[in-house]
Amino acid sequence: MEWNGKRVLVTGAGGFIGSHLAERLVELGSDVQAFVRYNSAGRRGWLDSSAVKNEMRVVAGDIADADSVLAAVQGTDIVFHLAALIGIPYSYQALSSYVSTNVQGTMNVLKAARHAGVERMVHTSSSEVYGTARYVPIDEDHPLQAQSPYSATKVAADKMAEAFHLSFGLPVVTIRPFNTYGARQSARAVIPTVIIQCMNGGAVKLGNLSPTRDLVHVSDTVAGFVSAGSAPDVAGSVINLGTNTEISIGDLAEKIAALMGTPLAVEQQAERVRRDGSEVERLLASNALAKEKLDWSPQHGLDEGLPPTIEWFRTHMDSYHPDVYAV
Repeated sequence: MEWNGKRVLVTGAGGFIGSHLAERLVELGSDVQAFVRYNSAGRRGWLDSSAVKNEMRVVAGDIADADSVLAAVQGTDIVFHLAALIGIPYSYQALSSYVSTNVQGTMNVLKAARHAGVERMVHTSSSEVYGTARYVPIDEDHPLQAQSPYSATKVAADKMAEAFHLSFGLPVVTIRPFNTYGARQSARAVIPTVIIQCMNGGAVKLGNLSPTRDLVHVSDTVAGFVSAGSAPDVAGSVINLGTNTEISIGDLAEKIAALMGTPLAVEQQAERVRRDGSEVERLLASNALAKEKLDWSPQHGLDEGLPPTIEWFRTHMDSYHPDVYAV
C-alpha cells in the first residue's frame, strides 16, 4: 500500500511508541493527525520535541470522551489506537481509571472507526494478557490470563475489538507487542530504570530478578504497526510482535551495566515487587504469524538496540528522576 497522502490517526501519539509511530508515518508521506491527552499546559508529550512536529496535526482530547474521539476519527483512512494507561503497579491503585481509558476508550475508538467507515484500525494489545507462559514460545492461541488489573483491561479491550470485527465487520487487526524498549520510554519500565540508576550511581533498585521478558526495540515495533496498517488479509487477526528470545531481569541488568562500564550492585526493593499471584514469570513470543502475515521480523537484538538506547538516556537525563520510583 502507498502511504503517501493516506489520512492517518494515531491515538496516544504523545507517548513512547505512539510518538515514534507518528514520526514514521510522517516520513512515509502520510497526512498524520496525532491525538494526545488534553492538559491545561498545552503539552503534547514527546511530540513537543519532535523534529517533525510541524508536519502533523495535533489534536488534544480524552480517549474516554466519545465526542472528542468521534471528531478525531472523522475523515480518517487508517486508525492506529495506542492510547492507554500502561503502568502495572498503578493499576492496583486506580482500577476505575484503567477501565475508563483502556476499555471505554477502546470502545469509543471502535465505534468511531465503524461510524467513519475506516479502511483499517490497528488496535494495540499487550503481552501481559497472556500471563505467565503455560508453554513457549507463546503463540496467539495461548490462553489469556489477567494477572493484574492492567492486563484485565487489555484483555477486555482486545475482546471488544474482536467483537466489533465479528459483529459489525470492522476491519480491525490487533497487534500484541512484547516488551518494547528504546528512546523516550518511561522510567516505569525496567530498561530505563536500570540505565538511569546506573548513571546516578549507587545500588540499582529492582523488584523480582528471575522473570524473563522478550524485548523488542521500538523501531521494530513501529515497523510491525506500519505493516499491520497496510498488509492484506489481516482484518480480524491477533498478531504478536516479539523476538522469540528471552532474558531474565537480573541478566538484563548485568548486560546494561556492562555496556555502560558501570559496576552493578542490585538491591531488591519491596515496593517494586509485584503482588502475590500478579508477577508474570515468563514471556517468550512466537513471531511466526508476524513473519507470515506482516512479512515482519525484528532487526535489532539487545546487542544492537541497547547501545543507542543507553546513549539517548545519557543525553536526556533531565527528563527523568532516578531517585524516584516511577509507578
